[in-house]
Amino acid sequence: MSIKVYKDQNAGAVFIENANGVQFLNSLQATMDDPTDVKINITDLSKSVQIFTQVPFADFVDESGSAYGSTATAVCNALNAEFSASGSSTGVPPEITSSTTINMTEGDTLNYELVATKGVGYEWSNLPSGVVNVEGNMRKLVGGSNLAAGTYNITAKAINYFGEDAETITLNVATPPYSNTKSVNFQNQDYLGANASLLDSTLGRSGNGSGSSDAWSIAKWIKPGTSTSNGGTVFYFGDSDVTNGGHMYLRYQGGPSNQRLRFQYGSSNNYLRFQTANLSVPYSSWEHVMITYDGGTTGASSGDLSSYYGRFKVFLGGVNVISGGNWSHGNYGYSGGIDPDNMRVGRYASGNYLQDNFRVDELAIWGSDQSSNISDIYNSGSTHDLDQLGTPPDHWWRMGDGDTYPNIQDNVGTATFVMYNMTAADIVTDAP
Repeated sequence: MSIKVYKDQNAGAVFIENANGVQFLNSLQATMDDPTDVKINITDLSKSVQIFTQVPFADFVDESGSAYGSTATAVCNALNAEFSASGSSTGVPPEITSSTTINMTEGDTLNYELVATKGVGYEWSNLPSGVVNVEGNMRKLVGGSNLAAGTYNITAKAINYFGEDAETITLNVATPPYSNTKSVNFQNQDYLGANASLLDSTLGRSGNGSGSSDAWSIAKWIKPGTSTSNGGTVFYFGDSDVTNGGHMYLRYQGGPSNQRLRFQYGSSNNYLRFQTANLSVPYSSWEHVMITYDGGTTGASSGDLSSYYGRFKVFLGGVNVISGGNWSHGNYGYSGGIDPDNMRVGRYASGNYLQDNFRVDELAIWGSDQSSNISDIYNSGSTHDLDQLGTPPDHWWRMGDGDTYPNIQDNVGTATFVMYNMTAADIVTDAP
């Protein structure tokens, strides 16, 4: 076994290298146990280093592998001469010169190397989860592809015999830039279901509309299939008992002469219903739909039906289409509460599934009336980052972008949709 002993000319530190790796040491002394063996003592215990005892003198070699001497005495003298020259009061501590700011995007992999003049040893602390050193190179950091957007402060140190330099390395992880490339495709008995109670404060209500605190807005992009002929439920929220319990739904009505939307609020017996004009939502074309409710009363008196209808607005392509459709009612509207039993995309209480490759994208919900902001939300027909709006949504499902089957994530809240009777192939590369 060879033990290399040598000095770094820049740092002024002595290195000892053997099977345990490389260590830089100071305040050492070489002595003889007997005429054939040499030991190295530590005289400054501030450093944790290995002590070599009873090592044959011939095992000590310099950086080039040459022996330090032909006798134990000669080796001790040579080693002590090396140790005594291993530093002076005029030495220079290290200085970190690499950038102290790292910028990356969520999902990227970090690849950073610390650079320091006269650096000999390196230490790291406060490393985020998933960020590690490269084996054999303490100066290099990799990993971090699992980090969420945010700022992470890492402490880095460069060390030599004369001192150390400590710097805070700021790691900025940014949200990926907005892009919209995917949507969810529905056919047969496909649907999405989420925990409706998580939207009780947004879409639910306890009675006959108390005002702005009960207001809401729902926006989405839809694309009917090429042969949809039945009544498919685009969105449902409310009671499990559709006959007597309060709920809301948006339904697409296909067929050669229909191709329109129906919105209903209430129960099966007591409701307000609006229907857009025929052919207002044609097959195979993306359409932006937004429905708003101002939170006021919606039923009880035959003389107030016009006021009840006026609580709602329906927008297609950024335009309020109430005047072009028609209203109807059951028993003078609905005056009860809306309980958060079910929330679905693509299914009513039973039946009324979306069919024939009907596609839904960018579903967003606000707990407020956003009718005055329709221009910004519709954005001239271009999908965009809704988080950048003056009033961002309280819940936002990208419907494929950033999602992994079978979950469609709520990008603002926690109401994750689960894909039922579907496969990963139902997240398709088709978007408005």
